[in-house]
Amino acid sequence: MAIGGKVLSLQCKTKGMIEYIKGELTEIEPTTAVIEAGGVGYLLNITLSDYGRLRQHAGQQLKLFVEEVIREDAHSLYGFMRRDERAMFRMLVGVSGVGPGTARLILGEYDAAELQMIIAQNNDKALKAVKGIGVRTAQRIIVDLSNKIKDLPATFISEGASESTFDEALGALTTLGFASAAAQKVLQKLYREEPSLSTEEAIRRALKLF
Repeated sequence: MAIGGKVLSLQCKTKGMIEYIKGELTEIEPTTAVIEAGGVGYLLNITLSDYGRLRQHAGQQLKLFVEEVIREDAHSLYGFMRRDERAMFRMLVGVSGVGPGTARLILGEYDAAELQMIIAQNNDKALKAVKGIGVRTAQRIIVDLSNKIKDLPATFISEGASESTFDEALGALTTLGFASAAAQKVLQKLYREEPSLSTEEAIRRALKLF
């Protein structure tokens, strides 16, 4: 953008001061949600996947993990129900050519565990299926994130399923030698079907699915 003969680059900066926002979900649309906390309504950009999860909680108290995206022309907040998806969002916007909007589209199509599998398997076709992702960008995402996805936090939040229960089951499976991404995907399927599963039962059922 040119101002007074000078060109200003619109750089994107993330990792701000807000870790999460907890309050009442007062408004919900396919791309945005409003959380009221302390008398202030916070407008957060959300993924299509989180819209599907959030719309049934309108008027209820909940917590969204927040990522601040600061540009010279805008200051936006992105909200995520799951910490691992925020971590993946941060990784995606760190890839050249992938902005917050594109990262949100990707996470609307695939959750964090699915993206881990896609990247680990060099599946650029799956990434190209997302609107706006071409061959070069898909390949760049895979190359840039293939090593970083190992550090993605294993967090799964579901109605009735606690983070500790999920993490304990995941830890046990990885200790047994199963890949973290594959174990997360199996556990997510199990907890979606039956959120009240105990750690022990989740492990037993997961072992039968490998």
